[in-house]
Amino acid sequence: MSYDRAITVFSPDGHLFQVEYAMEAVKRGSAVVGVRGKDCVILGVERKAVAQLQDSRTIRKIAKLDDNITIAFAGFTADARVLIEKARVEAQSFQLTCEDFPSIEYMARYIARTQQSYTQRGGVRPFGVSSMLAGFSTDGLPQLYLTDPAGTYSSWKANCIGGRNEKAVKEFLEKNWTEGQSEEDAVRLAVRALMEVVDSGSKNIELAVRRKGEPVHMVPEETLEQIIADIEREQEESRSKASQETLGGV
Repeated sequence: MSYDRAITVFSPDGHLFQVEYAMEAVKRGSAVVGVRGKDCVILGVERKAVAQLQDSRTIRKIAKLDDNITIAFAGFTADARVLIEKARVEAQSFQLTCEDFPSIEYMARYIARTQQSYTQRGGVRPFGVSSMLAGFSTDGLPQLYLTDPAGTYSSWKANCIGGRNEKAVKEFLEKNWTEGQSEEDAVRLAVRALMEVVDSGSKNIELAVRRKGEPVHMVPEETLEQIIADIEREQEESRSKASQETLGGV
């Protein structure tokens, strides 16, 4: 029997191959980096090069769920559009029913539940999308949630999804993330992480900053260019210093 054709059938060694293929589709997508700071959450995405005559403003990897939650995704854009529309309707329904905004944990759980339901019945396929949600808890603490095609969700301090160097970027974040870092440090960390996978600088990076009680702020390209120039200069100085120390040791 071909176990990778039926979504509802486990293989003898316990795999649901269609779900694993959906996760592979996410890995082949654009990189998304999320970093939680002391009083902010940063979402950064890799923008793929667009055709010469295409309007780049129509290609967005960062979207608003409601006034308090921002989402970024890696994987199939069409699948993400459908999932985001479902989540927006749920957020509006919650607000009408409870007269309050849904929490970020509630929305992450809803998205994960929707994705899981598409792995358990025939006639559908899993969403080829992983997403990161940025927002604040009811206590005013910054929060970063991740969902995947299997329907699991979890809270993170920093993470990366998608991109050709996903493992290397995660190791970089594990090594460099620190508790209670400022907004400036969190932005620089997100940019440095994206520079591990992006070749052509600020033109292929999009960065959003989520602050408590404020609309999401998209970092201007000019600011990104300045940050990248500073980081590249520091890296060059570090390499020069290391080279001089090596020569001096010899």
